Amino acid sequence: MIRHKHFDKIVIVTTVLALIFATGLLFKGQWGLQSTDSMPPYANKLFDDSYVHQIDLQFNDPESFFANAKEEKYVEATITIDGEVFENVGLRVKGNNSLRLVERYGLTRYSMKIEFDHYNKDLNYYGLDKMSLDCSFQDNSYLKNYMTYQMMSFMEVPSSLCSYTWVTINDKDWGLFLAIEEVEEAFVKRNFGKNYGKLYKPGYRSLDDENADIALKYIGDDVENYNNIFNNARFDITLEDKKRLIEAIKILDSGKNLETAVNIDEVLAYFVVQVFVVNMDSYLGRTGHNYFLYEEDGIMTMIPWDYNLAFATYSLGMPNPINDATLYVNYPINTPASGTIMKNRPLYHHVMKNDDYYKKYHEYFDYFVKEYYGNGYFEKKIAKTTKMIAPYVKKDPTAFCSYEDYLLGIETFKEFCSLRFQSVRGQLEGKIASTWKEQETNTTKINADHIWLPDMGEIADLKD
Repeated sequence: MIRHKHFDKIVIVTTVLALIFATGLLFKGQWGLQSTDSMPPYANKLFDDSYVHQIDLQFNDPESFFANAKEEKYVEATITIDGEVFENVGLRVKGNNSLRLVERYGLTRYSMKIEFDHYNKDLNYYGLDKMSLDCSFQDNSYLKNYMTYQMMSFMEVPSSLCSYTWVTINDKDWGLFLAIEEVEEAFVKRNFGKNYGKLYKPGYRSLDDENADIALKYIGDDVENYNNIFNNARFDITLEDKKRLIEAIKILDSGKNLETAVNIDEVLAYFVVQVFVVNMDSYLGRTGHNYFLYEEDGIMTMIPWDYNLAFATYSLGMPNPINDATLYVNYPINTPASGTIMKNRPLYHHVMKNDDYYKKYHEYFDYFVKEYYGNGYFEKKIAKTTKMIAPYVKKDPTAFCSYEDYLLGIETFKEFCSLRFQSVRGQLEGKIASTWKEQETNTTKINADHIWLPDMGEIADLKD
């Protein structure tokens, strides 16, 4: 047997490199690596967020299309993305509160959904089936959705790809929108592989109902008790699929062996960002919605969605808005809602009752604060992004705000986040109370009285 004189050294070096490579795979997000089979072609085309893309929509009678926006009916359109033409594409207006208010004030800047396979099941954009164009409703900074998805991605939470696009309609300038990968089949293939599980978008019929199923509370084995989930399945589901999800919810309700029903790591990382951005129009808010639920082999995880009212701006749409920036900058990370809501949100409450998961939640929060903010990543990302989109915002013909208000929105957004990071750091170190009950008596807080939350965008902007 031939033996190289440096054979032992070669074996050692090879072993070390193999270990390094394996470690890199385990922590691919922290090493900046990405599995090649999880990156479809569209990820590096439209969703390359290093520049502003160009999208033109061609369809008949735009005036009638927007006049009948509330019907949310698809029309046939031709879409040109960065010079590439795709015909027979489905286009419709999308939104809930934003759609209603844009219509009320006689505006035409609606968010829109583009469904490549609506008319032709074989059509897609380099593997992408659906996307949306977000209009930055109630977001003068143009940053709230984009930055939240960036944060989720940083924490390795399966989340939508997005990029800025300059949109024209029938060759007429329409404005700067955020292209967002819809949570549909292409999304789950990218994040979970071709043998993916089931996907739901829980949504209530009436906010006045209990909506216990949306909160993921166990309310018996009868599948009819979970219509707010099952009637909003994104793929075809069977009775077996329904029973499997109900069993996972039942385990969650028990508070025991949660790892057999919940993807603990992804859910904890999801809640780190969810709590940081103070998104009350969410699972942890009064409505309990605005999330996707993914289930595979009886294991549940949360998929993030819709952050235009995050960063404490949800209340600005209420009849009696709360503009207390100090309150929201110091929003407690351990009880990020009232006691009543917390006890009725088992995916947060029951997970946090487990000492090991509670500790890991804090470790994830510590990592997020140190690595995302402490190392300057957050500020660099903001600076690069705002420099890139500023010329487009300045010429945006349908913008909800002036360019000056946009600049003010950016500064307000940055200041809110900076102080929020400081408060979270203080809460992790025990210097600032991290529960509502403790904050009632502990007056140590990060002062944010100089921040005027409406500067990030409010409904009143639509009247101007």
